[in-house]
Amino acid sequence: MYIKVYENDVEKALKTLKRQLQKEGLFRDIKNRSFYEKPSVKKKRKQRDARKKRLKAMRFKKAV
Repeated sequence: MYIKVYENDVEKALKTLKRQLQKEGLFRDIKNRSFYEKPSVKKKRKQRDARKKRLKAMRFKKAV
């Protein structure tokens, strides 16, 4: 990933970088990895995330 800086506007480039990192889920991933997660909790979280992703895909599929 790269961010172009136009007219030495570093503040805007940092804002863009943070937005892209948040969109990719990097901050959430770092937060999840900062503490130990029991395997059972990890499995339930993955199932919950997969369900949310599946429902979201179905919602957008119907709209199109």
